[in-house]
Amino acid sequence: MPYLGSREISAIALFAALWGVLNWMVAPIFWRLTHLPILCDMLASSLLILTVWWTRRLGAATLMGLVATLLNFILRPGALHFLGFTAASVVFDVATYIAGYDNLSRRGLGSALLVAASIISTFIAGLIIGSLFMNPIFLSKRYGGVLFFALLHAAGGVIGGLLGAAIVAGAEARGVTPK
Repeated sequence: MPYLGSREISAIALFAALWGVLNWMVAPIFWRLTHLPILCDMLASSLLILTVWWTRRLGAATLMGLVATLLNFILRPGALHFLGFTAASVVFDVATYIAGYDNLSRRGLGSALLVAASIISTFIAGLIIGSLFMNPIFLSKRYGGVLFFALLHAAGGVIGGLLGAAIVAGAEARGVTPK
C-alpha cells in the first residue's frame, strides 16, 4: 500500500486548492479593509486541520502547504509573504505528528491539541512574515512591532483552530471517517 493513496492525495489537492483560491480572492479584500492578518490564519489553520485529520500521515500538511504555495504564486506572483504559511504548514505537520494522530480524535484533548498546533504554527508564520516581508515602519506605527503582529496571526490560529476542530468533531459525531 502506498504511503499516500489516491484518497489522501485527493484530499491534499482539494484543501490546497481551496486555501489557494480563498487566499487569492478573499484574503486581500479582508486585509485592505482591516489590515488584520487574521483571515489568512483562519483559512490556513482550519484547512491544515482537515488535511491532517483526513490523511493522518506525516508530510500531508507540508505537501498541502507546498501545493497551496505554488497555487498562490501562480495566482498572486508578488505575494512572497505566503512563504510564512509554507513554514507554518511544516510546523503544523510536525506538531500534530508529535501530538499523535490517534490523540487528535479524542474529545476535548484532540481539539485542544489541534488548536495548540494552530496557534504555534500561525505565530511562527506571523514572525516570519513580519520579520521578512513587512515594512518595519508600518508594523511599528500600526501594530507596535513584529511580536504583536505575530500575536495577531496567532489569534487567527485560535479562531481557525476552533473552527477546524469543530468541523472535525461534527464530522466524527455524524460517522464521517477518513478511512
